[in-house]
Amino acid sequence: MRAGGGVIIGVESPRLATIGAVALPGASNSSLLVQFDLAGIAVSAGSACSSGKMQRSEVLEAMHVAPEIAAGVLRVSFGPATCRADVDVFLAEWKRIADRARQAA
Repeated sequence: MRAGGGVIIGVESPRLATIGAVALPGASNSSLLVQFDLAGIAVSAGSACSSGKMQRSEVLEAMHVAPEIAAGVLRVSFGPATCRADVDVFLAEWKRIADRARQAA
């Protein structure tokens, strides 16, 4: 994730191991959502309690996440059926998206 330019949100915070927040600085989460969807990967933007809202996350604000990072945050959840191959596919797609974003910049 980090090698692909990603930022892991709340690394030191207590959290569930099956839910994570990651960001691609400089990207928009709406663009990331579309790209992952086209790759057949379901991710979400924002927390579950803010589902459907298009405004800046109060949680990310409270965590002092910079706006340019918060704009590219995705929520990634893993379920009982998630396997290592699923994670590998997600990471490969993340790297592809991040590489494309760097080339466009």
